[in-house]
Amino acid sequence: MITVVNYGMGNLGSVANMLKKVGATCEIADSETQVAAAAKILLPGVGRFDMAMARLNQLGWVEPLRDKARSGTPILGICLGMQLFADHSEEGDVAGLGLIPGDVRRFRFDGQTPLRVPHMGWNRVRIHKRHPLIQGLDENAKFYFVHSYCFQCREPDDCLLTTPYGEHFSSAVQRDNVMGMQFHPEKSHRYGMLLLKNFAEL
Repeated sequence: MITVVNYGMGNLGSVANMLKKVGATCEIADSETQVAAAAKILLPGVGRFDMAMARLNQLGWVEPLRDKARSGTPILGICLGMQLFADHSEEGDVAGLGLIPGDVRRFRFDGQTPLRVPHMGWNRVRIHKRHPLIQGLDENAKFYFVHSYCFQCREPDDCLLTTPYGEHFSSAVQRDNVMGMQFHPEKSHRYGMLLLKNFAEL
């Protein structure tokens, strides 16, 4: 059973539907009790980092999420959900959950770079290290992105996948039982389904 955390800032329906497509069972968590009892946790996210952290604090879920991470419960963050694992974000200048050492910063390009922010659309990923979450991923894999901020790992070994967009940023991260994807697997067709299925089978 995968517990999808409902803190008011995620594509719950799309994520739940894709989990069902890959044969996983899931529940939408609206209470601290459900989070505390979860065997696996998925933290989705769409919106601002500072608003998301304020919402998690308001609901009293920050410490339960940290406790679950410390206890070894597999946790997957998607998009903003992944960014919340960082120590700090420039978006609102606030602290995150501190589950993976790193900082979230806005894309910065010089005037000669014809790239736009947000980074939106399909892009390739490169494997930085091997892990069961990305088992079966090939070099042609593309995923759907929508974001203006990127995760900078402080420890290189916490980076799982990278993606080129003016620079090579961490598009997936992993430390022990905590994993995150900057892209949206629920919108990324067969490759997204592959990663969600891998998470369900961990």
